[in-house]
Amino acid sequence: MRVLVVEDEVRLAEMVRRGLVAEGFVVEIEHNGDDGFHSAATGDFDVIVLDIMLPGKHGYDIVRDLRAQGVWTPILMLSAKDGEYDLADAFDIGADDYLVKPFSFVVLLARLRALVRRGAPERPSVLTVGDLELDPARHRVMCRGSELALTPREYSVLEFLMRRSGTVVTKTDIVRSVWDANYDGDENIVEVYIGYLRKKIDQPLGRRKIETVRGVGYRMSPPPATE
Repeated sequence: MRVLVVEDEVRLAEMVRRGLVAEGFVVEIEHNGDDGFHSAATGDFDVIVLDIMLPGKHGYDIVRDLRAQGVWTPILMLSAKDGEYDLADAFDIGADDYLVKPFSFVVLLARLRALVRRGAPERPSVLTVGDLELDPARHRVMCRGSELALTPREYSVLEFLMRRSGTVVTKTDIVRSVWDANYDGDENIVEVYIGYLRKKIDQPLGRRKIETVRGVGYRMSPPPATE
């Protein structure tokens, strides 16, 4: 099995390389984001180990651009940060797993083997509700030919609603699916993000796609027959 490790900490990268080689992996190392992206985009790897903070191209940008190019090699991201938003952002842009430094090599090995067994995911299909299109592969939302600038959290809320177009979902449903599993804050945070989305989607269109169903939750309205 071939592994690409993109890590700027030379000693850590070498430690990982030696351990993986001893387990029978073929390992290629890159120490900056630009070279890492080129190798990931052009090489035939079974899995990629990718640091987030890199000289040159940022780890998040590498994942986003690989997915946009149709490269679906499983990616395990490494980070010294363990915040829930960092984890959520990594998954939002297309990463498959996330490991916080310092980590056990045994855990790294187990995670990599699980990703290899799982294999590359299928390219997700574009979601369409009327003239609104969400492309999970490119992490892009288009409306009438124009790209919408959404934050990672806004994007995740919108994707959740579009996947359930025509169905009423509760605030609890949205929080459980979009926020971290350990989030224990006020569910009314959902109202804030619905407001953000309406300013970017409903107001420019002059009609409401995201409905409030009083006492229940929200619904992404399917397009009318004449739309």
